[in-house]
Amino acid sequence: MPTALITGIAGQDGSYLAELLLHAGYRIIGTVRGPASASHERIDHLRGSIELTEANLLDQHSIEKMVEKYRPGEIYNFAASHPASSQSFRDPVLTGELNGIAVLRLLEAIRAIDPTIRFCQASSAQIFGNAHESPQNENTPFFPANPYSIAKLFAHWTTVSYRHTHGLFACSSILFNHESPRRPERFVTRKITHAVARIKTGLQKFLRLENLDARRDWGYAADYVRAMWLMLQAPVADDYVLGTGETHSVRDFCRIAFDHVGLDYRQYVTEDTESHQAEASVQLIGDAGKARTMLHWRHSLTFEELVRLMVDCDLASVAQQNTNRIDTLAASRAPT
Repeated sequence: MPTALITGIAGQDGSYLAELLLHAGYRIIGTVRGPASASHERIDHLRGSIELTEANLLDQHSIEKMVEKYRPGEIYNFAASHPASSQSFRDPVLTGELNGIAVLRLLEAIRAIDPTIRFCQASSAQIFGNAHESPQNENTPFFPANPYSIAKLFAHWTTVSYRHTHGLFACSSILFNHESPRRPERFVTRKITHAVARIKTGLQKFLRLENLDARRDWGYAADYVRAMWLMLQAPVADDYVLGTGETHSVRDFCRIAFDHVGLDYRQYVTEDTESHQAEASVQLIGDAGKARTMLHWRHSLTFEELVRLMVDCDLASVAQQNTNRIDTLAASRAPT
């Protein structure tokens, strides 16, 4: 039975990868922040099938003990801080530690304990930053624009360096925006689909967004973790851009999401023009031609199908929350 270690398993990507690897017959070790016994909604349905452990990626000794104990054949690093540039500017040192130096610690542990371990670093399209060309591929120059993307670029080049210098099977996946029903609600895609569900059920009246014309390359998270698994099954380690090759606006997302429940987004969505941030002159669009050719990777969902999937899941979630509230209220009023 192959063993995989997934840092940040309780996040969107970690939970999808855990499901994929379980189906493939892996033993899975997942790292979480805080007690392993605590509830983590994205992976609670996997309890009993995976093993959870606390991990401090800021401590080299802790990482080495973990790698020595479990001796995984594959390590996927999804642990990271929030990608919002405003947050990374507020604490650039911690941002650098979590997104950059932690990767160096993991690679050092692999080199010291078992150099045969295969490693995948979840990088970010933000390392392209203010790119001078579009779309972006593996040969596009990097221009990171904030502490988060700078740290991610450090992690990317460290992964490349350990592959060439120490002979490790180390890969970097340069991920463009990837969404799902498990995306946190602070991201604009879930903010929209969650609001659609609440508006449709009468729990919310309006949705306020900053820039409806902002465009992103949005794909399906489950497809992207499958690509990262394929990277570690390949005969040669390499780096890959993962994206859809097309962009859509926030307005497009709103239109499809509201249409799916029979509503016109223009009646419910307002735009906060005062909070607009200037968009880069060159769009970030992922050219995943290399992944398609070398890994035979394909998308399973179109953009429209992804939006509708997210809306349907939020509708079901809101309905369940309403049922739970009604049951709780009825129980509180029941005669004793």
